[in-house]
Amino acid sequence: MVSKNISYAEATRSDTAKRLGIDNTPNAEQFSSMIHVAENVFQPVREHFDTPIYVSSFFRSEALNKAIGGSSSSTHMKGEAMDLDADVYGKVSNGVIFHYIKDNLEFDQLIWEFGDSKNPDWVHVSLSKNNNRNQILVAKRVHGKTVYELYNE
Repeated sequence: MVSKNISYAEATRSDTAKRLGIDNTPNAEQFSSMIHVAENVFQPVREHFDTPIYVSSFFRSEALNKAIGGSSSSTHMKGEAMDLDADVYGKVSNGVIFHYIKDNLEFDQLIWEFGDSKNPDWVHVSLSKNNNRNQILVAKRVHGKTVYELYNE
């Protein structure tokens, strides 16, 4: 278990890794970071809303990250980031999750991923063990490319 409500299998699951035969096993340092994120971000969210929260992406090995076209500096590869999609279960919205994290938890980056002005398609959140920036961004597609803008309420 990575935390009370996230299994190791859930945290390392990837259909792409399975399909391409990519090893998506974190090393000890990456796993330690995953535990830190799960205990300090995921669990507080999960317990506050008292409902399952779908983790669409957590740890990504370098090979997996490259295979899916992830950023070469993605903190998913360090085990420091997760993507949450509460809309999957319909109990609480991604927008509500985003605002709860923004207003109540420590984070390095919090990203409103696409969607519209009321609800992101998913929420990206990262947390480092030190030197967190508390940076809040919005991801948008412009001419087929992803651009990040500072979040303005």
